[in-house]
Amino acid sequence: MVTCKETRAVIIALHKKGFTGKDIAASKIAPKSTIYRIIKNFKKSGSIVVKNASGRPKKSSKRQDHLLKLIQLRDRGTTSTEFAQEWQQAGVSASARTVRRRLLEDGLVSRRAEKKPLLSRKNIRDRLIFCKRYRDWTAEDWGKVIFSDESPFRLFGASGKKLVRRRQGERYHQSCVMPTVKHPETIHVWGCFSAKGVGSLTILPKNTAMNKEWYQHIILREQLLPTIQEKFGDEQCLFQHDGAPCHKAKVITKWLGEQNINILGPWPGNSPDLNPIENLWSILKRQVDKQKPTNSDKLQALIMQEWAAISQYVAQKLIDSMPGRIAEVLKKKGQHCKY
Repeated sequence: MVTCKETRAVIIALHKKGFTGKDIAASKIAPKSTIYRIIKNFKKSGSIVVKNASGRPKKSSKRQDHLLKLIQLRDRGTTSTEFAQEWQQAGVSASARTVRRRLLEDGLVSRRAEKKPLLSRKNIRDRLIFCKRYRDWTAEDWGKVIFSDESPFRLFGASGKKLVRRRQGERYHQSCVMPTVKHPETIHVWGCFSAKGVGSLTILPKNTAMNKEWYQHIILREQLLPTIQEKFGDEQCLFQHDGAPCHKAKVITKWLGEQNINILGPWPGNSPDLNPIENLWSILKRQVDKQKPTNSDKLQALIMQEWAAISQYVAQKLIDSMPGRIAEVLKKKGQHCKY
């Protein structure tokens, strides 16, 4: 039995005053065997401090532990069983469990890898150029930007993993499974938003590839212009869109100039973490998936309904995150950030 330092001190103080182990045990501050052991240890060492037990010696040395860490950092996806086999080649006979324990001691925890776009050297350079250009912008500055993007919505909630609570034997209960189909119907939408709230959202026709003509007349003219007028009126604002070919076409650049619409950027490729509308899509998809639409018409109706229900507060919070996004990308030298 482990006793606290204060209890041991009381026992030894009573012992020094002439109380026997039996007398001290009568006070029920500790079991008799514990009291005798504490007195015995005090007579032997002259101290009430309990020395830490040495325990079973480790199977690996500090150098071997360091080698294990280097192997892990060299290949983050290697399993603990594979590590144990590599470690054995270095002369350490240890189980996968021991390997996991050593890695935990170094703060290396097993987690699911985040899915992020592949960044080329050009992507990283462009991200740094963009972030350095806007590093001094405040949340108020970003509040004058309209962010835009396209996103797919799939029927039967193919938005990612879903957690359920179930009892034993309910693994395949209808309420505990996520239905899938071989070829889920996909609906593509285009939307925009700013610190003033969500703007237009339009559902793109099936089997329609976005080209410069379609983008100019259906998206920019019919969706963006009304949003600018509604949200900003005569105020000056900036428009953000990515580097898709139809966005960079000369006719689009010319048309935007004729409408006195200034463009934010140039926008760096493969940078969804810099665009807060990606977080808005995630919020929208969660809300739509909760209602489990069963056909395309219901899915479209829910998309429009839930988009309109997104509050200006949510939009403002996402825009307010922009200075933090810029700072983190700069800190990580162009690599992905947490957003």
